[in-house]
Amino acid sequence: MPNPHLANTVLSLVLVVLIGWLLVIGKGILLPIFTAVIAVYILNASAISLGKRPVIGLLPAWALRILALLFFTLFVVAIGLIVSVTVDELLRVTPTYQQNLEILVSQMAGMVGLQDDPSWEEIRDATVDRVRLQSLFSTLLSSLTSFGGSIFFVVVYAGFLLGESKRFARRVEAALPADEAHRLLEIVTDVNRRIGEYLAVKTLINIILGVISYSILWAMGVDFAAFWAVIIALLNYIPYVGSLMGVVFPVVLSLAQFGSFFTTALLALLLTGAQTYVGNVMDPRMIGRQLNMSPFVVLVALSVWTALWGIPGAILAIPMTSMITIICAAFPGTRFIAVILADEPGNLEPDQIRDEPLP
Repeated sequence: MPNPHLANTVLSLVLVVLIGWLLVIGKGILLPIFTAVIAVYILNASAISLGKRPVIGLLPAWALRILALLFFTLFVVAIGLIVSVTVDELLRVTPTYQQNLEILVSQMAGMVGLQDDPSWEEIRDATVDRVRLQSLFSTLLSSLTSFGGSIFFVVVYAGFLLGESKRFARRVEAALPADEAHRLLEIVTDVNRRIGEYLAVKTLINIILGVISYSILWAMGVDFAAFWAVIIALLNYIPYVGSLMGVVFPVVLSLAQFGSFFTTALLALLLTGAQTYVGNVMDPRMIGRQLNMSPFVVLVALSVWTALWGIPGAILAIPMTSMITIICAAFPGTRFIAVILADEPGNLEPDQIRDEPLP
């Protein structure tokens, strides 16, 4: 007699592999949709926040949503303009950066007495000549431009999802029996609250980090300070490694720009200080542990989503995995998955439905 548990396990593994395969081949279609869903959480939280303001709060709910969408669109357009302007400028100054690197490596070779054996030509062939800045920049900026192109669809999808959000509850109640509809709406409400609060606060923190980083980069005369500030803010959505990547990129480019170890070390120190303050002071105080995910699960989720969708997947890893945890916790058959993913399994019960309509 076949073992039902073994059969269920095999079928579950097949389902996971199939879903992963669909996510990979459907990246071009699914990534903008999932990004739009995440954006809607931020927009809803922003609209609720606007509704609590003295004058703007007098506007009807639909007007607050349109206002939030307008701000989001302007913000995205501003980032797109910064990236597009930086693409041409960065490629234009690349030869100068390459020359500065050659001079810097030559000076280092002289300091350690390597002018003769091995020869400078051999050193250059082994170091600078292997670093093709123009090729690296072209690859990086091409991926950014490609991702920026999908942002248009994200804005369109987000606008439609925002308009449909208020009718979702009525559709669920019409489609399902009362008990099932109540349960589903309870899950959706819990997901909306937790993910919405996390993304809204995290976005505010990242904007603050971007402003601080821009001030540091501008004060030290680093080229494309606004561009690097945007990159730092976006990468801070990625847990653990995002803050490191946000420091490494401008610091390495500052070495190519200035050709000075002292200037680069000072810049690295200041940017690291800003990241440390945000990560160790602002994050715990403003966010805490509201998503209830263990550090190991965060790393695994980061690896999986990055393998599936690259850098955009890394940015979406935490909210997407948190959604999976909340949904799995709501059903007895999948609750064990939520227990494995959670940092504190005792806090897995979904909250009661919270009606937080816009005023």
